[in-house]
Amino acid sequence: MLFPTAEYVLFFLPVLLIAWLSRRWLAGHKAFLLLASYFFYGYWDWRFLPLLIGISFIAWISTRALQATDDIRRKKVRLAIGVTASLSILAFFKYLGFATGIAVDTLAAIGIHWSPILPEIALPVGVSFFVFHGISLMMDGYRSKLQEKAPLLDSLLYIAFFPQLVAGPILRAASFLPQLRTKRDASSIDVSQGMVLIVIGLVKKVLIANHLATAIVDQVFETPVARSGLEVLLGIYGYAAQIYCDFSGYTDIAIGCALLLGYQFPKNFDSPYVAASPQEFWHRWHISLSSWLRDYLYIPLGGSRKGPIRLQVNLMLTMLLGGLWHGAAWNFVFWGALHGGALVVHRQWSESGNGIVQRVRNWRGWPMMARIICFHFVCFGWVFFRAPTWGHSWEVLKALGNPWTVGPWLTGGILLAILLGVLGQALPAKVRQFVQDGCSRWPLVVQGLALAVAVLLIDAMGPSGIAPFIYFQF
Repeated sequence: MLFPTAEYVLFFLPVLLIAWLSRRWLAGHKAFLLLASYFFYGYWDWRFLPLLIGISFIAWISTRALQATDDIRRKKVRLAIGVTASLSILAFFKYLGFATGIAVDTLAAIGIHWSPILPEIALPVGVSFFVFHGISLMMDGYRSKLQEKAPLLDSLLYIAFFPQLVAGPILRAASFLPQLRTKRDASSIDVSQGMVLIVIGLVKKVLIANHLATAIVDQVFETPVARSGLEVLLGIYGYAAQIYCDFSGYTDIAIGCALLLGYQFPKNFDSPYVAASPQEFWHRWHISLSSWLRDYLYIPLGGSRKGPIRLQVNLMLTMLLGGLWHGAAWNFVFWGALHGGALVVHRQWSESGNGIVQRVRNWRGWPMMARIICFHFVCFGWVFFRAPTWGHSWEVLKALGNPWTVGPWLTGGILLAILLGVLGQALPAKVRQFVQDGCSRWPLVVQGLALAVAVLLIDAMGPSGIAPFIYFQF
């Protein structure tokens, strides 16, 4: 059930109505949202609904066990058991084939030939996201960040809440569970903000991301050798705009839907392509994931507390695992290593006392130059993220050397979509606030009608068919 579809509208509107009608009965309200979330997930494939419920119960049982003792050694053992169980399930579905392939290649290199027969394992949609939510619940229980014993109903709903279930943003248990302890107050809901977010998300997804995918990106990455160098370059720029608009568009819709239901989600994107460094990029891109990796992986590894060498190792390990989280393939590993190496180099650059380096950093034009360099570095990395294989990534990059010719593929729609997807991030936040403030002055009925009209117009203007969101595969 995709957000920009009639099926989702027919699902969400009754859920929204019943959720608000049941808000005075808190337990019933949460039970209804949980059942609605299970229906939402089961609509994709009912076979994997027990997996979602099972991981949720593992997280809840482990969290209650962690909260039942103050003995640090026991807590570490219980946390290790719970996290290992959750990651083992994730590894089975997502990494079994990749790990087996590595083992086969390694054995073949020393003369041992092994041809295992593996079962065909379908990847459950959103499995990485709800596993990470389960680990967050356990970690917050371990660190005593939860204000009370984790209730079963609240814990299950926290992991399965449908707006964020299949592609985030990744919620923190310590910030979301308190919202479930109180009845929703209709007067505190900024309806106009929720509606504006939904419309912006639909524009990003349907009018920009889907258009770029069908008009240029898919063709370039499928047959790069048959494309001109200019077409390949615009295809790479187009994918940078597509993946941002696709994922941030999903996040906008998720945050907007949750807000209409009375719940606050964290911001997940903050104009990442205006970043002037790799570090700033990761403070702006998929913020909930980068902060999750920082708090639950980088800091436990030692962060920057154990000297410069260990800091660099921790950065590389964190980004390597971040790359592997996105996909079980060598191109994702390389993508993670690329960003890890960039973080290491940038830290050395920013701390360097070299005279030439300092003069460059103090140059008036450096901030703009740094943004241009950072954007193109990110685009280079996106090639390995988008291409189906490691070898195919290099074919795309080599195709940049093809003759730079213009053909009928170059349209104003493609250029406009790339410009909106990339440069549109430079628009000041007050522009959105101005639109939101204007809408908030309309009567609620008018706001609802405006949302309906906007959805119909976006559907009419967008390409036929609705492509799945890119991050559903993770």
